[in-house]
This record gives sequence, structure tokens and C-alpha cells, in this order.
Amino acid sequence: MKLPVLNSQIKVKVTPNSSKTEIKSIENNIVKINVNAPPEKDKANKELIKFFKKQFKLNIRIKSGKKSKEKVLEIV
Repeated sequence: MKLPVLNSQIKVKVTPNSSKTEIKSIENNIVKINVNAPPEKDKANKELIKFFKKQFKLNIRIKSGKKSKEKVLEIV
């Protein structure tokens, strides 16, 4: 699967509390991803970062949207 990377950034829309962490689809350069973690105490964000590191060998950080379902990730 090829990720839509623009200027070292990836736009994602996260659905927390899913049964497993997986990419659902890519539409209009936005990666829709289910995360198997609740959106509290930064757990969903940590799971998202862990998923990208494991699946794509990418070190990322959340550039914007830490408390939102829509986020911009930056490859570091």
C-alpha cells in the first residue's frame, strides 16, 4: 500500500476504539485508519505512532490534531 505523502506529511482520520488497528481506506489523500485504543490519556495517538513504525518503518510525530480525529502526521 502506498501512502499519500506530501511534503513529509500524511493526513489521517482516526477512528478510535476499533477492534483492531488497520488502514480502512485512502480517499482524497486522507488515510482513514481504525485504532484499537481509546481516545483518552493519549492512548490512541500512541497506538497510531506505533502502527506507522511497525507497518511502514516510519518515525512520525503528530504535527496537528492531537485532540482531534483528523490529524496531520509528520515524518521525522
